[in-house]
Amino acid sequence: MLTARPEQCTMQIEMAEKKLKPIIELSDLTIERGAPILRGIAWRVEHGQNWAVLGANGSGKTSMLRALTGYLPPTRGTILVLGETFGRADWRELRTRIGMVSSSIQQLMPDGETALAAVLSGKFAMIGYWGEVAPRDRRAAAAILRRVEALALAQRPWGYLSQGERQRVLIGRALMAAPKLLILDEPCAGLDPVAREHFLQFVERLAHRRGAPAMVMVTHHVEEIMPVFSHVLVLRKGRVLAAGPRARVLTSSTLSRAFGAPVRLRRRSGRYSLSVPRSSLRVL
Repeated sequence: MLTARPEQCTMQIEMAEKKLKPIIELSDLTIERGAPILRGIAWRVEHGQNWAVLGANGSGKTSMLRALTGYLPPTRGTILVLGETFGRADWRELRTRIGMVSSSIQQLMPDGETALAAVLSGKFAMIGYWGEVAPRDRRAAAAILRRVEALALAQRPWGYLSQGERQRVLIGRALMAAPKLLILDEPCAGLDPVAREHFLQFVERLAHRRGAPAMVMVTHHVEEIMPVFSHVLVLRKGRVLAAGPRARVLTSSTLSRAFGAPVRLRRRSGRYSLSVPRSSLRVL
């Protein structure tokens, strides 16, 4: 009868523990820069979950993202992402496993760079990559453009892409590094209603594809929370107001507290809408 050596058992246990670690785990995350920015944030993202992060302006959404990606060190608390703990791991290396789509990246893209080149640059975590490109990388970038339904845009310069097309290409750029986590920071900002709906339907299809990374989307708008987002985190004034399964967290009461005014939440065919009763509107 064959038995595993002690070192093999230890290795198997360590691998199993790593697999069970959450995608994200924040514990007592507090950030102070003269005044409190985030206060005692506790949040856990498990495998198989996609989260929407919701809150009013100034609620701490952007600061929390900056902390997650290592650009805003905490005053106290613990940040664990993809099995690594902030302060004990090289966050520069970790960022290569996190796909990020935000307006800050979009603004840095050179107007003359083609969609294919923009996607290729994601492998090297560079903007305006000018080095030699291996044929296999070029093929991989083309395959990703097809995956994000933008292969027809491969040779179109960035300056001639629409806002919705740019967002798809940026997602392709993020996917080029095969990330385990994809963060969408207000990805619908600047999109007209039709382009926004096309983009959201695309995100829904992408999330259902085999091997898709865990998704975290930051937004102000409940209309953008597609059915694929199973969980919702609501922030208010730097604190967690509510967190958990979408159906439990998204209520008129919770959102009224989040936005500091009476609001009415409606759900129809798996989608949400928000209205503000006329009686609660102030005359400016």
